[in-house]
Amino acid sequence: MPDLTLDDDRATGAWVAPLISTLITLPACLAAWFLGGFSAMACDSCDGTQADRFDSSFAVAFPVLIGGLGTALLLAAASWALPWERRNTARRVGLALVAPVLVPCVYVVFMALVDWP
Repeated sequence: MPDLTLDDDRATGAWVAPLISTLITLPACLAAWFLGGFSAMACDSCDGTQADRFDSSFAVAFPVLIGGLGTALLLAAASWALPWERRNTARRVGLALVAPVLVPCVYVVFMALVDWP
């Protein structure tokens, strides 16, 4: 019978990847949310069709931004939530790496979706 005790052992330092991910992802999400929210004022001086195009594109892009940032935060939380066993180390590190990388990607998608004046 194979010995499974090595895979079920508690991983030492399992908290490092989620901590680094959280310290990067949380401020990045807040900054992206802040910048995305204030970008609604980019077309305050616009009028007519240009304002309509901007408003309609922003109404689609901002929920995409919020959803992507929420996904990044959920990935960071999932890296903390995995059981701290050696067999989950690769999954934990993977989730911890994807979370902060997702934030700038989502922000770029947001910027591309908005029809800027």
